[in-house]
Amino acid sequence: MTEKTRVISVAGAGHTPYDVTVGSGVVSQLAEVLPGEADKVLIVHPPVLHARAEAMREALSASKEVFLAEIPDGESAKRLEVAGFVWGLLGQLEFGRQDVIIGFGGGATTDLAGWIAANWLRGVAVVQVPTTVLAMVDAAVGGKTGINTTEGKNLVGAFHAPHAVLVDVDFAGTLAENDIRAGLAEVVKAGFIADPQILALVEQSVEAAVDPASETFLELITRAIEVKARVVSDDFQEAGAREILNYGHTLGHAIEHAERYQWRHGAAISIGMVFAAELSQMVAGLDDEDVARHRAIFESLGLPLSYPADRWPGLLQTMQRDKKSRKGVLRFVVLDGIGKPRVLAIPDESVLVAAYHELQTEQTK
Repeated sequence: MTEKTRVISVAGAGHTPYDVTVGSGVVSQLAEVLPGEADKVLIVHPPVLHARAEAMREALSASKEVFLAEIPDGESAKRLEVAGFVWGLLGQLEFGRQDVIIGFGGGATTDLAGWIAANWLRGVAVVQVPTTVLAMVDAAVGGKTGINTTEGKNLVGAFHAPHAVLVDVDFAGTLAENDIRAGLAEVVKAGFIADPQILALVEQSVEAAVDPASETFLELITRAIEVKARVVSDDFQEAGAREILNYGHTLGHAIEHAERYQWRHGAAISIGMVFAAELSQMVAGLDDEDVARHRAIFESLGLPLSYPADRWPGLLQTMQRDKKSRKGVLRFVVLDGIGKPRVLAIPDESVLVAAYHELQTEQTK
């Protein structure tokens, strides 16, 4: 382990503690973090990572029987039909309770791999190896797994903590810059809800923030994971405090659904967080400077700040089906100030309409 490698422990009730190892080249530790009793390994991966998955299989095959399961790219992987295909493969391989699944890919891959592991034989181990910024700081950490349905995103899922997570920042070096910028939306979210130093780092140098080889990038990824680890350790099954991680996600998920999951997640939640900031100003007193800070940071990352006014009825309908709503009343994470989030029920649709209106009016000011 080098001085640039960081191990973040995720503890708490409801799951076995596990470590998230962050750094350059940490994927080389994969054999060491697999459960010792495992005889078989299934690597779940998207097509773009086929060659790397083959190399991973070869590296592990000295001590394990290793198999590959190639799944579709992106959100199209998070379907019941895809899960059924993988479960069929597990049955053919006589995959036992002691064996392990590796989720190797972006957030959709780690979501699916985790959900498959949670349900096979009522739970087998999963080791997550995320390859995108979004997956590194969010999807692969925390144990929330799931798939999408026609009605919305992540409506079917389970809490299933990983056995280990290896966040190798070298994988980010293979990503397009637009994908890095979009992934940083989740990092910035951690800054707004818990760690203002994240915001300061992005503001100091966007160029360093989007450079996977920079010290700034490594610090941003590490800090965002630390925020999530603290929250998850306190509330694994989202009974309370963990809900703050949904800042910007209620509207963001509705936009993803409206766009048939063709948008990057970070682009959708960028708009969602600007909306949440406007809502926070109306109902929680967030000051003008902090609302403007949302816009400035996301604009500096090249992420969208608004969405068409005429799309509101459809977005509202989708949000009302969101798993965060209670008895038809929408609940949003709002900020009393930077680093001061809370969950608030908003029964008055007119307030939501007013906040959404600001997405259009502010862009012309």
